[in-house]
Order: sequence, then C-alpha cells, then structure tokens
Amino acid sequence: MSAAGAGPPDIRTLSALSTVTAALDKSEERPGQHEMALLVEQAILNKRHLVVQAGTGTGKTLAYLVPALTSGSPVVIATATKALQDQLASKDLPFLADHLGIDFDWAILKGRSNYVCLQRLREVANPDQEQLDLDRIAVTTKAEIDKLAEWAGTSTTGDAAELNWTPTDAAWRSVSVGSDECPGADRCPLGEPCFAEQARRRAQAADVVVVNTHLYGLHVASENAILPDHEVVVFDEAHVLEDIMSDTVGIEISPGRFVALSSTIRRILDDPKTTGSVAEIAETLRDVLSPHVGERLTTSLPDSIQEPLAAARLTLGNASDELIAIETNNEDAKQRRLRAQTMTGRLIQQLDIAVEGREGYVAFVSGSSDSPRLEVAPLDVGPVMDEGVWKRRTAILTSATIPSSLAKRVGIASDLVDAADVGSPFDYESNSMLYCAVHLPNPNASEFRARANDELEALIKAAGGRTLALFTSYRAMDEAAEEMRKRLTVPVLTQREMPKTALVKAFSDDESTCLFATAGLFQGVDVPGGTLSLVVIDRIPFPRPDDPLLSARRDQLGRTAFSEIDIPRASMMLAQAAGRLIRSSTDTGVVAVMDPRLGKANYRWDIVRALPPMKRTRHRSEVENFLRRITG
Repeated sequence: MSAAGAGPPDIRTLSALSTVTAALDKSEERPGQHEMALLVEQAILNKRHLVVQAGTGTGKTLAYLVPALTSGSPVVIATATKALQDQLASKDLPFLADHLGIDFDWAILKGRSNYVCLQRLREVANPDQEQLDLDRIAVTTKAEIDKLAEWAGTSTTGDAAELNWTPTDAAWRSVSVGSDECPGADRCPLGEPCFAEQARRRAQAADVVVVNTHLYGLHVASENAILPDHEVVVFDEAHVLEDIMSDTVGIEISPGRFVALSSTIRRILDDPKTTGSVAEIAETLRDVLSPHVGERLTTSLPDSIQEPLAAARLTLGNASDELIAIETNNEDAKQRRLRAQTMTGRLIQQLDIAVEGREGYVAFVSGSSDSPRLEVAPLDVGPVMDEGVWKRRTAILTSATIPSSLAKRVGIASDLVDAADVGSPFDYESNSMLYCAVHLPNPNASEFRARANDELEALIKAAGGRTLALFTSYRAMDEAAEEMRKRLTVPVLTQREMPKTALVKAFSDDESTCLFATAGLFQGVDVPGGTLSLVVIDRIPFPRPDDPLLSARRDQLGRTAFSEIDIPRASMMLAQAAGRLIRSSTDTGVVAVMDPRLGKANYRWDIVRALPPMKRTRHRSEVENFLRRITG
C-alpha cells in the first residue's frame, strides 16, 4: 500500500474522506469527523501521539481509518472488544476497499483460542486414543464436536466468529488450544495448515491488521513477538487501555488453570498420582485464596499463600520431568506431550513471578470465594508501554469518552502527545437535558433509597416508560425494580432476566418498557429513537474504595489520587452511561442523576465537563414538562 492521490496531505485526506462518506446511506456533513481526520493525519506525518475524544455520531472509525490508509503506513487497529474487531473487518474495511480508491490488504488476528485447532480435531477424531476420555464426554458434546469438525472442513479461517451457532465451552475446548498450551507451528505436524498460523501469515502480509486490545497487550508483554511490524497503532475505545494493559502484562493464577492442566496432562500421562496431585492444587489454592477475595496482599505473599504456591511449583516440576521422560513414536501423542509440557512450563514461570514478589507490582485476590484468582499487576503500566509502544511507533488513542488523565496514566510524556476533543454533531443543548436531583440526601444516607424511588417513579411516569435506569450495584437495581413494579403499570425488565442481546431487543421493541441494569450496560447499548427517552443514574459511579489494585495506586500517588484516579474514572463511566441517551440526530431525552454531589461537591465541574453539553436543570417540574412534550 502506498499513499494515494496528489496535492497537500490535508487536501488529500479530506477529499478521500468526502469520497467515502458520500457513498454512505444518509450521508451528512460532520465537521468533527473532518477535524479528527486532519488531526490523525498530522499525528502520523509528525510522528506525534494523539489522544482524541470524538463524541457519539462523529464517525470516528472513518476519521482514523481514512488518514491511516492514505498515509501508506503499516497500521494495527486495537479495539476493546471482539465485536468491534469483527465490525471493522466485516463492514468498515470492506466498505473502504470498495470506495476509497486505494489498494490495500487487511487482516483480522485473534488469540489462538478463537480458532479451531486442526491437531486437536485429528486427535478427537481418533477412536484409539484412550487418553482423551471420550466416553466421559456427553453425547450432546460429541455431536457438537462432529459439527465443528464438519464446519472446519469448509471454513477458510477456522474463526469461531464465523459460526452461526454457539458451541458449548466443553465442545470448543475439545477442538481448540490456548496460547499457553500451543507448542508452536514449527513443532506441530499441522503447523502449516493451522488456522491460527494462517491468520498470523495473513497479518504479516497485510497493510492493516485488526486485533483486540487484549491481544495487543500480550504483544507488548511478549516484547513485540506476536504482531507484525507497524508504524502506527490506533487504540479504539481507549478509555479501557490502562485496565486491559494491567491485565495482560501482569499474571493471573487461578484454581481453574490447574484443573485444565491436569486434564491436559491426563491425555498423555496415564499416572493418576501425578494428574491427581496437579488437580489437588486447585482445591488447595481455592481454600487459601478464598478468605482474601477483594484484598490486596503484601509484596512478600503471606505464608498461607506462599507455601502452597511453592509446593505447587515443586509438583509441576515433577510433572514436567515425567512428561519429558515419555517416549513415543505416535505423532498425535507427541503433540499431546508437547502441549502438556508447554502449559506446565508457562504456569511454572507465573508461579515463580508470584513467589518472588516483583518491585513495582501489586498482588491481590480477585473473583469470588468459589472462584478466586491471584493476580499480580503493575502499579504503573507506563514504563512497559513506553518501551513497547510509545518509543516504537505513533499511537492514536480515541473514544467517545476519554479520562482527562489517560495519557499520563499510560505513560505518554506530555511533550510527545497532542490532545483534542472534536465534539459531537448532535444538538445536545436543544434535544437533551441533564437533571441533578440536588434536593435528595447523600447516597450513603439511610433515607436516600426511598427518596430516590419517589423521584424515579415521577420521572418514569412523565416519560411514559421509555427508561433505562442504571445502578452501581445489583442490590440497588433489585430494590428499585421491586418497588417500581408495585407503583407502575409499565413493564420493568432487569438485567437478571435474560441475556444482554435479548434484553436490549425486548426493551427496544416496546416503547412503554423500562430496563433496569448495572454497570455492565453503562456502555454498549445502542437504542436510537423514542424507545429510550430517559436515562436515570442512581449515583456517581466512583470506583470502589477497596479495589485492591486501585488502592495500591492511590497509596502511590498520595494526596493527588482522588483527582488522578477516582474523578477521571467516575467521569468516564458517567459519560458512558449518559451516552446511551442520544444515539442519532433526532433523538431527544433526559439524563437524570440522583446523586446530589453532581450539583454540590467541589469537584462537580470536573465531572460535568466530561458529559455531553446538555441543557442543565435542578428542577424536576422542568424535566417532567420536557419529557411529556417529547413523548406525548
């Protein structure tokens, strides 16, 4: 791929953008999109990082894709979710290939566990391999495996996203491998036709590679060993970048990993004592970690955890020795041995890291008492990102809502980055209203919930249903839903009742319906039109004060922690929630926040400024009149 067209870069970029947007259905002028495209173009030309907030409706995907493609630079686009990744590869990039007038190749690349493993398929299909314990697999699972094998024979990618049905976890695990288990293409007889390896080869040859941010984090953690060389990286939905990088450059040790390892070893090693001892680690780990769920641990782990980890390390070392000693001429058996060795070796490495207590990292226990996880994460992802990203290539960080402290939190030096907010094309001032119920008591007061329910009832009645009510806890959601069902005649759905996709569809299909949900629906819900006319948020979504990783970061920052961590995160989450309201140029409605701190606290403007520029009011009567007018 080479830079296209003639003339100055800015004219070339805007011309190319106009060409592709003219081909869109309902094409319209978007000044923010043009502004962002020029900013991206200049960032690439000048090799300066860019953090750009682009509100809903801006068309940010084309705003970064067009200048990236016209620049002729190899590009990696990292998205926060696989759904966004699939949308780019199946919709946006093919559209540009048809209308941009530039020849370019693109590829989508995911982690290995997203692709069917041909070697595993061959092993499962071999009835002579007793170690697979096929008799223990449910009949329905066997049928799914047969169906997956048939599909793999016709698929060109082996990507689970291609399936028009959803296999059970047991079936998919039987025909796939994770990155911690795969010994690599050069050690596998089916390494050449391997779907994951084919995807990597396509990525090596492509001008644009689309990955999810988690995989990019693994690329950084592996010292740039996974993805092809690239000059530009775009982080879409960049507001979650710090958290995802913390997850991927740190380690996680859970009981489930030892159960999976025991199963993998059992496929090649007929030694109940060894496989049983590996499986027993899971129970021991669950017992010692469960009392510490939600806790931050000392740098040198407590003896109650350190000693079982050291014993687990010894057990895995013995298992590794037994695996090395296995001799076989059967190729499938060799592959099972290699996978078991690889998985064992990588878990040993992580046990060593956990036991040694790395400087600059914090250990904590996450998950639940039934499924606890020991995590060791960096206090500051900045240094590893500086070495792995910022010093190597130009980065574009974009989202509809970006925390004010993002660049600093991920380690970009202030003199190497530009920041911009290109706004949104929507007329928030005329079409929407931000209401803060300043007369309510503080959310921690005993009378808050009852008073908030009265407020919620009045607002929903004025809106005629049409409400998305978002809560910061399941308990608050359940209590409000129970109370509203007593008081209202409109249907009230909650997040507990059905999967997200079905839930949003049921809400969208009936204008009178109300949907009550928690933080999981603060983002990713797109319901344009009159079905959603009121978004209610019960309180400012500050992060939990007892979050172990964030508490360690707060301690590190000291007095500035609240302004550098809590306020930016709360602002971003509240802006994401408020962003559910206006999804098109004709949408109208109200965002109501029950938390009076939004109107009274000395930090209130830091949060309000992060929200769309809606008309503001403290008077419920004004809100009720507005709702009746737009829904009547």
